[in-house]
Amino acid sequence: MRVLIVKTSSMGDVLHTLPALTDAMQAIAGIRFDWVVEEGFAQIPSWHEAVDRVIPVALRRWRKAWFSAPVKAERRAFRETLRAVHYDAVIDAQGLVKSAALVTRLAHGLKHGMDWQTAREPLASLFYNRRHHIAKQQHAVERTRELFAKSLGYRKPQTQGDYAIAKHLATNLNADRGQYAVFLHATTRDDKHWPEANWRELISLLAESGVRIKLPWGAPHEEARAKRLAQGFDYVDVLPRMSLEEVARVLAGAKYVVSVDTGLSHLTAALDRPNITLYGPTDPGLIGGYGKNQTECRSANKSLASLPASTVLDQLLSK
Repeated sequence: MRVLIVKTSSMGDVLHTLPALTDAMQAIAGIRFDWVVEEGFAQIPSWHEAVDRVIPVALRRWRKAWFSAPVKAERRAFRETLRAVHYDAVIDAQGLVKSAALVTRLAHGLKHGMDWQTAREPLASLFYNRRHHIAKQQHAVERTRELFAKSLGYRKPQTQGDYAIAKHLATNLNADRGQYAVFLHATTRDDKHWPEANWRELISLLAESGVRIKLPWGAPHEEARAKRLAQGFDYVDVLPRMSLEEVARVLAGAKYVVSVDTGLSHLTAALDRPNITLYGPTDPGLIGGYGKNQTECRSANKSLASLPASTVLDQLLSK
């Protein structure tokens, strides 16, 4: 059985889809998946053993110059690749009109998705041949597991979902595995940032722990922040620019991780690494860290500025 998955973004949403593949692989012998995903996250599906082909799409980039000659050529090549296979099932786990109209609609195969009441954008359900009611008041991982189970005709397991990528990324780790922590300080929304002064206080409180601290970054302004956080601490390393898979391997070898609410926090959860995630304005209930050893550290008034470093340290020491 060959199935096409449409789950293009974001990083957390893509990661949250992986346990559903593991369920399906265990329920249906020989099932294989192709996956349409935004080009920036194309490495993620390839880490799962049930995925044969990753089909990158660039909707975010294309919309900036939709009718330019280069983008029109890329769009044509994408359509040809997408339509080259007739699938036994197409599962749209994105639930958005844009992806349904520009991706799911074009694919060959019986199209499944959430119904009018439960899709993220109800109009997206009009593009599906089979519409499934998936209760909203459950974690995103469980919603996707249920969608796959109903689409492919098996009972959703009651056990915790298994991302099934930790083994792939646990190979070729550095010799310092388990001897360092990773601080994920970068996120897209300003109100999800923990103040730099708080990060530096936490770093100073860990001076006698014997654990090195590694700071990854993905953009120049994040690199600049990492350098400010590391200044004056000889046990803090600002990492070089890395690919997503290289960052994943760093996370896979960490003793523990402290993170703000960001995609890499979800990657940490998928790798089963101990992780304390700092939440301010966002509610982790339905989209928070899903996995083993995941701890929520929440601000009492939903402002991360009021979350002291001592509270985070207490969480670390209690583990």
